[in-house]
Amino acid sequence: MGDLTINKEKILQALSTVQEPDLKKDLVTLGMIRDVETGIDLISFTVVLTTPACPLKELIRKECTDAIHKFFGDHIRVDIKLTADVTTTRTGGPVVPQVKNIIAVASGKGGVGKSTVTANLAMALSRSGAKVGILDADIYGPSMPVMFGAEDMQPRIVQRDGRNMMVPIQQWGIKLISMGFLVPADSATVWRGPMASTALRQLIGDVEWGELDYLLIDLPPGTSDIHLTLVQALPVTGAVIVTTPQKVALADAIKGLAMFRQPQINVPVLGIVENMSYFTPAELPNNKYYLFGKDGGQQLADKFDVQVLGHIPLVQGIREGGDEGRPAYLSDDLITKEAFQEAAENLAQQVAIRNATLAKTKQVEIRV
Repeated sequence: MGDLTINKEKILQALSTVQEPDLKKDLVTLGMIRDVETGIDLISFTVVLTTPACPLKELIRKECTDAIHKFFGDHIRVDIKLTADVTTTRTGGPVVPQVKNIIAVASGKGGVGKSTVTANLAMALSRSGAKVGILDADIYGPSMPVMFGAEDMQPRIVQRDGRNMMVPIQQWGIKLISMGFLVPADSATVWRGPMASTALRQLIGDVEWGELDYLLIDLPPGTSDIHLTLVQALPVTGAVIVTTPQKVALADAIKGLAMFRQPQINVPVLGIVENMSYFTPAELPNNKYYLFGKDGGQQLADKFDVQVLGHIPLVQGIREGGDEGRPAYLSDDLITKEAFQEAAENLAQQVAIRNATLAKTKQVEIRV
């Protein structure tokens, strides 16, 4: 028998003093406390986080333990199970109905490593326990098949309600769709803008994505028909801007960021990832050489009042991972792994804050 002075109501009263650090409300009000049980000098419960990639999970665990000890005494053992239910503002819909969050990864300029960042963010989110997919929206220059070692794969076709639907390729735990799976690698896609936009709509609507916590959209450089088609076809949860620290890349990143903030588009910018932030040679892992300048991403973030999600180093293993079809996050290089892990956790955090504080996502109506 447990202590009769300890009951569920009092436990919830104690836990109502613990605030979710990002959402600024207590865990009980947010409905994050479940499965409360008591035993002899034992209290156990589950905390349902807003994402399995929550960077503050251990802080929340500690504050819950401290709250229980404060109310009931230090002799009480506290058993806390942490799980996650990724938040969303979506309520189904005819297109990708089981996808909770749609995240556009963009850059104003090519060559800044946007696809590499997308692939490794997806891996980090997936390894944290989330269900993740990537839509390679670069119709003319798809790169995800190479980065995931899936160049020779083709999606299966299944019948659903009289429609032919593609089943995404699954590699390293990530669901993938790309024009690179449908067009021979040595063929050029010579299409006008409307044809590319039609192809993107098919990659979105004719794919059986299933349940996903995060669908990352790897966009081509610039601000083109593809970008407009995406925001018209899908209610985008938010956008991530990838840049390098150098001035020429930042100038184009500003254009990419400004596009999402146009009133008729109005897609929240979740943050900035600064790629190639510094060079670290394998034989000198503690050294940092700022080959492309320093703090450019932070200056951009300060100017537009957004977060820097992460600083990704320039290391040989990241390039090798992309060429070998095994994302660098899976390597033994702790510097690389930790950089992408931090960026993914911060991204998941910003998605949760966005979903709790901003209006429901909706498709953009652009009138010409």
